[in-house]
Amino acid sequence: MTVPRTPDELVPALAEVLGGTVTDLRRLSAGASRETWTFEADGRRLVLRRDPPGAPRPAEMAREAECLRAAARAGLPVPPLLRAGDGTDAIGTPYLVMEHVAGESLPGRLLRDERWAAAREGMARELGRVLARIHAIDPREVPSLPTVTDPLADLRATYDGFGETRPGLEVAFRWLAAHRPPAVPPTVVHGDFRNGNLLVAPDGLAAVLDWELAHLGDPREDLGWVCTRAWRFGAQAEVGGFGSREELLAGYAEVAGAAPDTDAVRWWEVYGCVHWAVICRIQAERHLGGTERSMELAVLGRRAVEAEYDALLALGLVSGVPAVPTVARPTAERPPAECPTVDELLEAVRGFLADELVVGDDRSRYLARVARNALGIVARELASDPSEHRAALAAAGCADDAELGGGLRSGALDPADGPVAAAVRSAVLTRLAVANPRYA
Repeated sequence: MTVPRTPDELVPALAEVLGGTVTDLRRLSAGASRETWTFEADGRRLVLRRDPPGAPRPAEMAREAECLRAAARAGLPVPPLLRAGDGTDAIGTPYLVMEHVAGESLPGRLLRDERWAAAREGMARELGRVLARIHAIDPREVPSLPTVTDPLADLRATYDGFGETRPGLEVAFRWLAAHRPPAVPPTVVHGDFRNGNLLVAPDGLAAVLDWELAHLGDPREDLGWVCTRAWRFGAQAEVGGFGSREELLAGYAEVAGAAPDTDAVRWWEVYGCVHWAVICRIQAERHLGGTERSMELAVLGRRAVEAEYDALLALGLVSGVPAVPTVARPTAERPPAECPTVDELLEAVRGFLADELVVGDDRSRYLARVARNALGIVARELASDPSEHRAALAAAGCADDAELGGGLRSGALDPADGPVAAAVRSAVLTRLAVANPRYA
């Protein structure tokens, strides 16, 4: 069966599955892991969420459908689910069809536009209340959810599978292993509860989206994740840029009867930084490994260093506004290899221009900005001077980042030692200056 890829191919496929007339189909820009389309069907505005052609995950899609149904039964704000498929029908890949819910999900607008000012008031507390209700869902309502018993070990194993060494993440892993909070009974965990996966109306939260990472585990994971710096999108407030941790936990306590220990939530926040770094690398590997050729996924690999920086910031190992090393001058010596490489980034941009670009298309406009970012990374890396970082490594007694990271993992190097700490900071900040110099 041929999987529909273009709007012209997808319109008749949707009409066949839904049994109606489909018009105004367009793909939304958001979503690196799954495609999101909006369309009209017999006068109703609907949303299609499907796996990319060539990368089907039917079990995961079925789990998400199960979560949406359970959340709706619990009275949580979620898009009404109309249909779910495993990809064996005309859509050609696993999918969900949901009713359209009015609202905004783009964090830049939610955090800065005056239209959403009223929604921002009290949002952190409301998110706490919603999370408490998610964690109260009876696990028997979602029997297909996997149970995560040792998330830190799972995360370490995934990270190790890439065969790469990031000194900042090694420091974070050491801290996480040494400061594990006491275990609590497992609950339903959303797994990706954050600004960007929330649909917000002018008067408040309208829907919780993207349940694909839901599982049974420690409920404090969701609380730490929504506090992770990556989801503040440049704003200062700790909970998705909306408000404070105190507001979040107060809202949680309103529903759950008590708030989790703040130190435990902080542990999960540091874990969230490391988790996001590993997710970025996972997404890049989908492109690099040939599973799904995508410039957007490739460029995500370079965002891992942002999360690495956030982990050091959360641990107090870099200042809030550090002097990030800037690119200096062309040199014959190349900087430490980063993934994806310069050549792989250029090949991903070439693939976008040749295979993905659609003139006038909203998603293509978004991807054009991603391409511009990719070319900026290439230009900064080719112009960078690694000599200062080499000097920092030498002061710590290391030849390269791999030796530094290996020493941190084995315990041969102490991150509290001045030269070692300086080399870790240099390793992260030097790569951050190439990937996104404005991030810090």
